[in-house]
Formats: sequence, structure tokens, C-alpha cells
Amino acid sequence: MSKKEIRSYNLSELIQEMEALGQKKFRAKQIYEWLHVKLAASFEEMSNLPKALRDRLRADYDIGVLSLVERQISRQDDTNKFLFGLSDGFVVESVLMRYKHGNSVCISSQVGCRMGCVFCASTIGGLSRNLSAAEMLGQVYAIQKLTGERVSNIVVMGTGEPLDNYDNFVKFIRMISDEHGLNISQRNITVSTCGLIDEIRRLADEKLQITLALSLHGANQLKRESLMPIARRNDLADVLAACDCYFARTGRRVTCEYSLVEGVNDSDSDVAELSALLKDRKFHLNVIPVNPIKERNFVPPSRGNARKFQNKLEKNMINVTIRREMGSDIDGACGQLRRKRISKEKDL
Repeated sequence: MSKKEIRSYNLSELIQEMEALGQKKFRAKQIYEWLHVKLAASFEEMSNLPKALRDRLRADYDIGVLSLVERQISRQDDTNKFLFGLSDGFVVESVLMRYKHGNSVCISSQVGCRMGCVFCASTIGGLSRNLSAAEMLGQVYAIQKLTGERVSNIVVMGTGEPLDNYDNFVKFIRMISDEHGLNISQRNITVSTCGLIDEIRRLADEKLQITLALSLHGANQLKRESLMPIARRNDLADVLAACDCYFARTGRRVTCEYSLVEGVNDSDSDVAELSALLKDRKFHLNVIPVNPIKERNFVPPSRGNARKFQNKLEKNMINVTIRREMGSDIDGACGQLRRKRISKEKDL
């Protein structure tokens, strides 16, 4: 019989689980603190538990600690990229970015992705499986333990579409922000989505305070479909209406992510269409010069041309920034490091 994944239990679930074993409620609270505050990697570390209980936990439960497969550190800006191994042999990527306001960690929500965005390495090879809440938590915990530094911000923008793994993703958010765990403010958590309408509206009703980031990338339906096959399922007007709903119900400003590709979506007509889409919305536009990957021939515009694109939007009263490029001297783009590892294994 396979072991239960104990890190995926929230506190109330863990209390029920331990009571079913004949344990007192306070034992569950002790275990939860070991798992989610002290970030224990084994039951042996839980020194205030009776040996008989530790033996029972070791026999029936798995903590699900991720193994470090590879770590790359940028010489330019100290960005760290991690490749973590899962218990079934799959690997996932995470990134640590250091800012003046604190450490930000970008995590993956799936092994692979089925959204099909043509400029992204994450989707090459499709979706293998969803990550559990424990595996999402494990990325944050592993980075905090490896660096010895507090994580203050989380972006769920790595490999995968978080809202395609809805239940596990929402459980992760509630657990990472739980006062009994790392207690990271929900206002410091951002989730990126390709625009799954039903899930965006469902998320608006969860009473969370996270930031929603829409992967926009194209200012009209046809261009968006050419870059993001998933867009064929959802009309852009309906996607934006769902984002309007999220803003109205949560009061949290929506961010639109826009991967800027030279000769594809960086023209004056793109500026005009973007301005028309966003001028009456309290959204923020985050322009991201595309990170080249060897499987695609997309290239970013020059820094100067990207600035011109930004300036034209600002003249149209659009709230816009250009994302600071980080980790460009390592496998910085989503899915690159994992993709390189898979290719290397195939060559063996």
C-alpha cells in the first residue's frame, strides 16, 4: 500500500487524521509545525513526538521532500534556478529572484503543460501530470532551506497552468498563507493564467487576496490564438470580462502579462489595440521581452525598441512596465532547464 502524502494535509485534516490514530489534537499541531514551520525533512527530526508515533508516521506517511537535481546561479544578478526531482522520477523547475523588497520564488504547478503557448519551453512534450499541494509547497520549502533565507513573495508562473490544477493550487495558496505555516501574505502571491474563464470566476469567489496575472500576449483574438492555441477555446472579450469580475469581487488589480516578440506583437497597431483593450480597465500591463528558446525562432526586440513600445502605451495612459530581465545567462525561460534535462536523458 502506498504511503499517504502528509504534507498535503491542512491543519484541520491533519487533526482528523491523527485523532483517527488515537492521538490527541496537540500532536497534530506539533507535526504541522515540524512540517510547515521548521520544514522537517524526516520524522526522526520531530524530537518532541513519542518514538512509537514517529515509527507509525514513518510506516504510513511520506513527507515528500524534493531532491535537488541541479542548481544554476546567475553571475549577473544572483538569480537561482533549481531543478527538483519528484518521488516518481519527474522533475520540476523553480526560480529564486532576489529584490530589495525581499526574496521572490517562482514555482511550477504541473509537470509539463498542455496550453501550447508557442514561445514557451514548458509546453513542449505536453502535460505529464498535476503537482500536489505538497509538491508545490515543497519547492518553496526546499529553496528556503537551501538558501537559509526567508521567502516573502511567490509567483505561480513556472511550468504549468495553475488553474488547470485548480483544487491543488487553491489548497497550496491556503496552506502557504496559513498562520500556522510560513504565513506568507496572500497579497504577496501572484498566479498566472492563460485565461481559463470558468476557473477565473471560481477563483474570484474563493475570498483570496492574491494577484491574478493574465497571459495576454496578443491584443486581438486572432493574434492571441496564433501564439496561444488554448485561446481558441475562449474569446478574448469573455476572458477580459472574467478578469473584470475578479477585480470587482476581490478589489485586487489584475496584471496582464505580454511577452514581446520582435515582428510579431510589437507594432504600432498592437499598441493601438492594447490601448483600446485596457484604457477603461484598472489593469497593469507587464511587458516581458521574450526569452529565446532553441526550439522556436522568436527573438525579443532591442531594449530601445521595447522602451519605445512602453512609451507609446504610456502616452495612451496605459499603466505599463517592462519586466526586469533576470537569469538571462542561465536557463532562465520557463521550462528551459527541465527541457534540457529531458533532452540529455534521451541522448543517453
